[in-house]
Amino acid sequence: MEYIRGMTFAPFAGRNTLLGEEPLLSMKIMKERLGTNTVILVPGGVQQTPQSTVIDYTSEHTMSDKELKCMIHHAQEMGLRVFLKPTVNCLNGTWRAHINFFDEDVPCEPKWFEWFSSYADFQLHYATIAEENGCEMFIVGCEMVMAERRETEWRKLIEEIRGEYHGLISYNTDKYQENNVKWWDCVDVISSSGYYPADDWENQLNRIEKVVDRYKKPFFFAESGCMSTTGSSERPNDWKLEGSINLQEQKLWYEKAVHAMKKKSWVQGVAFWSWDARLYSPDEAENHKYYQIYEKPAEQVIHWFFSDRSEKL
Repeated sequence: MEYIRGMTFAPFAGRNTLLGEEPLLSMKIMKERLGTNTVILVPGGVQQTPQSTVIDYTSEHTMSDKELKCMIHHAQEMGLRVFLKPTVNCLNGTWRAHINFFDEDVPCEPKWFEWFSSYADFQLHYATIAEENGCEMFIVGCEMVMAERRETEWRKLIEEIRGEYHGLISYNTDKYQENNVKWWDCVDVISSSGYYPADDWENQLNRIEKVVDRYKKPFFFAESGCMSTTGSSERPNDWKLEGSINLQEQKLWYEKAVHAMKKKSWVQGVAFWSWDARLYSPDEAENHKYYQIYEKPAEQVIHWFFSDRSEKL
């Protein structure tokens, strides 16, 4: 598998967000400035709460199929590989990792089989798009921590997806969960969200290496990143973290992360989080405290990493 030098582009874009020339230009700038060879597109499905069993991917919260196909083709025309990662979120703001139901069916309570039925419809819709439009990888979910124990349902879903899609299949587990997924054998590529504290990368990579050795599968980080917010280098997964703007702390986190990854030959790449469809102006970068790296010092770290240069940062 070619090393993945990736970015997640415009994740969870709402309806009409990807229309017009701006998103096309933004993706072009991303490739030119970072040296990416891969882009992950993330159509978002929504459910009302973690205990809802209906996933909607046709509302204003989700990019249209036309928009998605346009971005796939635009990326491919630029020479980028496209990975598709349809991901569900809760409209009440609860993180998707907490989607959960009773293990045993209880009358008048929501049930796992109801949710997986809707989730399969959601995933298969995009698996068909991935197949018809030449996407090189399909990622069947992201950070579904409480749902991961439902091994039978995941195996069935992946088997159904293979009936529609014939490229590589992965699943994106959450940080610290790599060793808890029991069904890695049925995907082609293991992936996870690499949001580890700046000084803990080597410890976590040593732990993940045991999982990779056990299953003999390629591995990459389907997400990874850090906000330009004071304190984020120790809590990079906390998108609600409050603090002052700190561009240098973000840069330092990226330096430690990429140097740790470079030491492990089994890490087959990373797709950092994330790049916007509409970029803020360069003058606004110094006042921007979220995950985006455009015109921030961290951008140069990623450029160096993706360029695979021998000189030091």
